[in-house]
Amino acid sequence: MSASPLPLVPYGATAVRPDWADLPAELRAAISARLGSTVSWATTAGGGFTSGFTGVLHTTAGDRVFVKAASLTDQRHLSDWYAREIAIIAALPPDLPVARPRWALTAAGYFVICLDAVDGRTPALPWHPADLTATLAAYARVAQALREPPAELVALGLPQLADLLRSDLSWWREIVDGQEPVPPGMPASLRDRIPELAALEGLMPGYALGTGLIHCDLRLDNVLVDRAGSAWICDWNWLCFGPAWFDLAGLLVTVYASGLDADRVFAAHPAARDAPADGLDAALASLAGYWLVRATAEPVADSPHLRAHQRWSGETALAWLAARRGWR
Repeated sequence: MSASPLPLVPYGATAVRPDWADLPAELRAAISARLGSTVSWATTAGGGFTSGFTGVLHTTAGDRVFVKAASLTDQRHLSDWYAREIAIIAALPPDLPVARPRWALTAAGYFVICLDAVDGRTPALPWHPADLTATLAAYARVAQALREPPAELVALGLPQLADLLRSDLSWWREIVDGQEPVPPGMPASLRDRIPELAALEGLMPGYALGTGLIHCDLRLDNVLVDRAGSAWICDWNWLCFGPAWFDLAGLLVTVYASGLDADRVFAAHPAARDAPADGLDAALASLAGYWLVRATAEPVADSPHLRAHQRWSGETALAWLAARRGWR
């Protein structure tokens, strides 16, 4: 159990987004019409790493909703993600800690989705034990419900984590083969471990096979804790087939950084009951390689904090893995 330096990333204010007033008047009018009441107040969400409009809208009728909107031309990847997300949420079991969908519309060249608004906050770092307990309980419910997913979700044609691992989370192998440079700042003591990292990473596609579904982007900033202390899981556009313990490994990187016993938390969580003995190490190797390589890419206008988040996440995942393996 060890703490890593906490990131300087402000997870509640990582995205560069338009405010409600910045959206085209025709779009705002269409949203108000669909809500059946004028929007009297809007709060833009600061978290995340994309540039679409995301915020809570309050209406003169007293309603409160969560809305995402993206241009069908300039932000086509986002509008496609939002369409995918609302289709997924609509097919999730209704009793999960997930904001329920209300509607979607296309207007003024934008695609818009509307969900129930959760009156909550992003957990802070270091993790507060009560927030962590609530988040782990919420994910236990999600993992159990998605072990045998409903037919409506399966029918969406969701990807396999094994395929995603081969295509986008196999960076240590690329480094071994000379197709990628060693990530800058990697401790000299770990450079000789790169072949071992590649070997661990190479285990994950075989471990990722299965019929259960996972969130595949379970991060601290995709969690909201409400006023009653219950946790809600947000941002569902990356849902895929894979083992729930992979989700858990990604979430617990910040738990390790908080100085909490992440190994004990992983071992005790029901989502990890099917994990192979070296499954956590394989997941950490895959995630560390992905984050460290992606952190070397050019900055993006959507978020000035994305590369710092990726670098810190990769370094922390690697530090946790090194501690587990006894690497010095």
